[in-house]
Amino acid sequence: MKTFNQKCYNLLKKIPEGKVTTYKAIAKKLKSNAYRTVGNAMNKNPSPIKVPCHRVINSNGSLGGYSLGIKKKIKLLKKEGIEIKNRKIDLKRFGYFLSSFLV
Repeated sequence: MKTFNQKCYNLLKKIPEGKVTTYKAIAKKLKSNAYRTVGNAMNKNPSPIKVPCHRVINSNGSLGGYSLGIKKKIKLLKKEGIEIKNRKIDLKRFGYFLSSFLV
């Protein structure tokens, strides 16, 4: 049986380059309200580039954290074409919400 963290990582691998999702969206897809637990899973990600946890942000569009540092997160997101204004991302433009994926 997959752990909660593994389920988070499996979903995260489905987020396309140039898009972001939220801790809340991942938790909801896993039928949970454990947004902070999703954040902890991202922080413990053993392969932060291969499993792109830099694509997970807060529900209000703010960047949240990143195990390799916020500067690295910003660099990776910008490299994918995601615009960041005032340390926020426009979720209407760049958001991806996992609605069609099975866990």
